[in-house]
Amino acid sequence: MNVKDSETVRSFLAIELDEDLVPKILDVQKEFKKTNSNIKYVPSQNMHFTLKFFGNIDLDMVEDISAAVLKVIKDYSSFDLNIKKCGCFPNKNVIKVLWLGLDEGSPIKDLQRDLDKEFKKLGFKKERNFISHLTIGRVKSPKGKKEIRNAIEKLENIEIGQMTVSKICLKKSTLTPQGPIYEDIKVFELN
Repeated sequence: MNVKDSETVRSFLAIELDEDLVPKILDVQKEFKKTNSNIKYVPSQNMHFTLKFFGNIDLDMVEDISAAVLKVIKDYSSFDLNIKKCGCFPNKNVIKVLWLGLDEGSPIKDLQRDLDKEFKKLGFKKERNFISHLTIGRVKSPKGKKEIRNAIEKLENIEIGQMTVSKICLKKSTLTPQGPIYEDIKVFELN
């Protein structure tokens, strides 16, 4: 990654999506594309599970964030995620974000909670209601809301598949008119 010392970067901590699951997720997006609606779809190379969105940070914070991540992940081994269920935020009456979810028993919530405790010590706000999800699209207008709702209900109990999480990534997000571009700042391997 190319950055100058005094630069700030828009950043987040994420779990990348397993490439093997992409075709099934694209099939889910295809179901929504059949609706007469205005949805901006997340390209497959940008799909991820966010553990923490930091916003704009000074580059000297990267080392502090890295130290916090390393402190937490020493207690975590690789783990599996089972991607299933389709839903929306904030609710089916006001649909803004389309997502795929995870099994309830996933260790991702514990990992996120432990990371959040360390990040709070660095001055970041704690997440209030963390819900593990993979954003697949953002609804840009109420056009076709009923069709979108029907598609969500049709896909509500979909099973996408399982992936193994063996690393988490601190990412830089550069906003462009074509959409965000993500680059790894640091990659942290799980045991």
